[in-house]
Amino acid sequence: MKIAVMGSGGVGGFYGARLAKGGADVTFIARGAHLEAMRARGLRVESPLIGNFVLPEVKATDDPASIGPVDVVLITVKSYALTDAARAIVPLIGEHTVVIPLLNGVDIAERINEIVGASHLMGGVVYVLAAIAEPGVIRHFNADRLVFGELDGGPSERGQAIEAVMKAAGVPGEFSTDIQKEIWNKFIFLSALAGITSVTRSPAGVVREDPDIRRLLIACMQESVALSRELGIAIEEEGWKKHLELIDSLPPQGKPSMLLDLEQGRKLEVEALNGTAARLGEKLGIPTPVNRFIYAVLKPHANGTP
Repeated sequence: MKIAVMGSGGVGGFYGARLAKGGADVTFIARGAHLEAMRARGLRVESPLIGNFVLPEVKATDDPASIGPVDVVLITVKSYALTDAARAIVPLIGEHTVVIPLLNGVDIAERINEIVGASHLMGGVVYVLAAIAEPGVIRHFNADRLVFGELDGGPSERGQAIEAVMKAAGVPGEFSTDIQKEIWNKFIFLSALAGITSVTRSPAGVVREDPDIRRLLIACMQESVALSRELGIAIEEEGWKKHLELIDSLPPQGKPSMLLDLEQGRKLEVEALNGTAARLGEKLGIPTPVNRFIYAVLKPHANGTP
């Protein structure tokens, strides 16, 4: 199976390297020093969960048009770079190409279906903490789950074929018959954790242990649950409780990527997370005061700081 990875940072580099190691024909689309390092020395993955490994040679380019049509495109850029990424991968799309965006947000496919073509799109969600440690090196910290599926749900021969390729390569890719529920479950968890840790500039241990902040964390998740249920997503009314249990199990010093981006002056995904919740709340007539507060506080930092 021929696979292109659009965005070869933490997520794309981690899963793309594992697919390549397992025998898939993978081409990484990258830029700058990271691209040059991959061309010169290949790609190294450092992981406490799956072990370290090196691919001495990898296919890597900054020009998607040079690759030609592929079977699968994994989009692994940040949500604010989605539109540009979707336009860039158009030369990769053949008659049967499947595009799987692995981004944070509940409206990702909707934002790019006119560019990519709805028939080519699947939904996807990923739970992983990984980053570029240095050019040509991906460091994986924890979590390892990748889920994808047809946007309208149900079984799919192409989905099962992709799942088989992933499992053969040792990647825990799961084909889901209800990907919208999977996407919303991550949104409920991440928009609350990323939003609350970012506005408080505090790691997971602080926000879950302080009783006042914990109440905000729970209220933020409850708002997203209410939105999902209004949209007909099969989330239980108290579905937020399992996400709180996950937050309680995280390392006390754990920081989601949005907080790390805020600390380092980079762009934030607040539009795709709390901004989306606030806008949906207004559209659906559902109060989202906590998400609105988070969005208002973080909006001045959305494009990073000089």
